[in-house]
Amino acid sequence: MTAQTLERPVAGVVRGGPKRAAEWARRAPLLPALVFTIIITQLPFVVTLIISFLRWNALDPTNRGFAGLGNYTAVATDSALRSSVVSTVILTVSVVVVSLLLGLGLALLLDQKFRGRGFVRTMLIAPFLVVPVAAALLWKHVLYNPEYGLLNGALSWIWGLFGGANPPQPDWISTMPKIAVEAALVWQWTPFMMLILLAGLQSRPGDAIEAARMDGATPWQVFRYLTLPHLRQYLELGGLLGSIYIVQNFDAVFTITSGGLGTANLPYTIYQTFFQAHDYGQASAAGVIVVIASIIIATFALRVVSSLLRNEVKR
Repeated sequence: MTAQTLERPVAGVVRGGPKRAAEWARRAPLLPALVFTIIITQLPFVVTLIISFLRWNALDPTNRGFAGLGNYTAVATDSALRSSVVSTVILTVSVVVVSLLLGLGLALLLDQKFRGRGFVRTMLIAPFLVVPVAAALLWKHVLYNPEYGLLNGALSWIWGLFGGANPPQPDWISTMPKIAVEAALVWQWTPFMMLILLAGLQSRPGDAIEAARMDGATPWQVFRYLTLPHLRQYLELGGLLGSIYIVQNFDAVFTITSGGLGTANLPYTIYQTFFQAHDYGQASAAGVIVVIASIIIATFALRVVSSLLRNEVKR
């Protein structure tokens, strides 16, 4: 073994030392933020996970101890919780699908050039910026109220145009509670879907679209064979992100219907179990299930985001 071969690994170690020190110097300022994030987000979940394996009901303080999977079994067998799971799935799917369709239509309109497009875009984004509780109160009192709501006022006005004396004045929340909650959420989440799809439309390859038009393709053919395949990943991203947030929605259900008339979703049922029934173990088990479902959806969302970023880098 020569002196040169001995010098090579030693030199590598010497060079690696300053390099590693420089890497830690760059990462060190981020450590407080990382520790703070772990304390704020992960420790509460760990505590919730521990409580989910305990018998802990404030109304029965003598009956406490390790429950194993008993709380999870109760969540799976409780008819009210099963019903809330079904309501959560129906609410999430309906809101996401309708919001995506409406958002796609609005994105296609805003992708066209017209005077005042910036102002229209700002106005269409506004519902997404409203505080969720305020949006739910707006729909409950300003639109749905049977006495002074805008919907019944519009019915009275239309009835008066045709000479009607007794216009219908339905109680929208009582007659169609699920649709009432879904409509409020669609109004708030359509702008979010519109922004994602509008970003996808503006990233289309313009040369391919122009070539298709020169070859005689109709607007529908351009949309069907070029625009829609390009928007596939953006549609997936919007659907996944919307599902993450709508699965956890509590404000609209609590404010508009108070969980009654078959609208109680899983977050509202967890609220009832924790704050009204005071069964902390069972509520924690249901909360863990919601978190796991959100993580699964978020995993697919991150995969879609990473594939979009890889496609952008290739361009």
